[in-house]
Amino acid sequence: MTIEIKAPTLPESVPDGTIATWYKKIGDPVAMDELLVDIETDKVVIEVVSPTDGTLKEILKNSGDTIVSNEAIGSVEPGDAPTVDDNLSDSSVDEHTEDSASPSLPESSDDRIISPAARKLIEENQLAVAAIAGTGKDSRITKEDVVNFITAPAPQQRPVTEVPGDPLTSSLERSNQERIEERVPMSRLRAKVAERMLQATQTTAMLTTFNEVSMQAVIGIRNRHKEEFEKTHDGVRLGFMSFFVRACTEALKKFPGVNASIDGDDIVYHGYQDIGVAVSSSRGLVVPVLRNADNKGLAHIEKEIRTFTEKAREGKLAIEDMTGGTFTISNGGVFGSLLSTPILNPPQTAILGMHKIQERPMAVGGEVKILPMMYLALSYDHRIMDGKEAVQFLVAIKELLEDPTRLLLEI
Repeated sequence: MTIEIKAPTLPESVPDGTIATWYKKIGDPVAMDELLVDIETDKVVIEVVSPTDGTLKEILKNSGDTIVSNEAIGSVEPGDAPTVDDNLSDSSVDEHTEDSASPSLPESSDDRIISPAARKLIEENQLAVAAIAGTGKDSRITKEDVVNFITAPAPQQRPVTEVPGDPLTSSLERSNQERIEERVPMSRLRAKVAERMLQATQTTAMLTTFNEVSMQAVIGIRNRHKEEFEKTHDGVRLGFMSFFVRACTEALKKFPGVNASIDGDDIVYHGYQDIGVAVSSSRGLVVPVLRNADNKGLAHIEKEIRTFTEKAREGKLAIEDMTGGTFTISNGGVFGSLLSTPILNPPQTAILGMHKIQERPMAVGGEVKILPMMYLALSYDHRIMDGKEAVQFLVAIKELLEDPTRLLLEI
């Protein structure tokens, strides 16, 4: 009697998913809780494991197929648990046999786990395995890792020994200078990001207001206390984002229109502050949410952000981590951005854009001083709030950051 392998229950906000990579073939031995297949949704990649020891009997949904909640995608024939030797996936077995018997992989994989789809791409493109970072379970190299590796670096040219006047050399030079293109399918996450960005620009009355903030006070606090802070809070480092989260939380309390969303013909004012913090991952930009940020101190906020960042890099963010935010902060400054216009994250009303800290001459009390300045950008939905409320909200953030004692006094 076979046991069905079912897709997981997806949240209401995620209608379907796509089969990304099967790590086993029909007839392969499997162990209970062994990773069988990855399912990609608009937000995260979900791992589906074997429900029992046995043999993979059938695959009902192949890579690229769309699935819905609890849909059968394959089946396992129960049996004895495979031995260690038997349970080596073909990706790891082939990794040794092919490396020793075939020159298809240009560089040793050093016992790294490679999905079948990724291995095929590596062989076709003659890539160096050691240079590819694996983001799957146990640092497994996935197809997406290989695609990212192929598209990220600039194409390298082969050196050509030039012989002046030699037409063959000129022909080789022209050949090597030809532009190289690589066409890859858009991931579901990137497609969803594109869809939401287009939706935000087409369905909202988005407007952006700008201001600048002196980071001297925050930098001073950080420099004076960062070592003691790290020792006291088990290695958690004091960054700038926690100050911005706290400043936004207090400002949202004063300006509830910024902490609202549109639901049909109604405006929903949220009586809590769930702050989304945009972080970069191998799959693109993701926005995990800090729940009830108004009840958290700087250390708690920094610890959660660090956890989210690690989970994003490992591809382990859950759908629950990224749903339900009421306001978003995006920090383009970590990439060197001096000024930008952030796009709304529907159905939220506003998003704050942080930027690079840069020393600039500023007039202070009739004197010119060199201060570490940052441009702030607040994009907001003009359907819900007026420019006055948006500007005052941004000014409130500026005042809280330039005088952080206000955060302690809640004034």
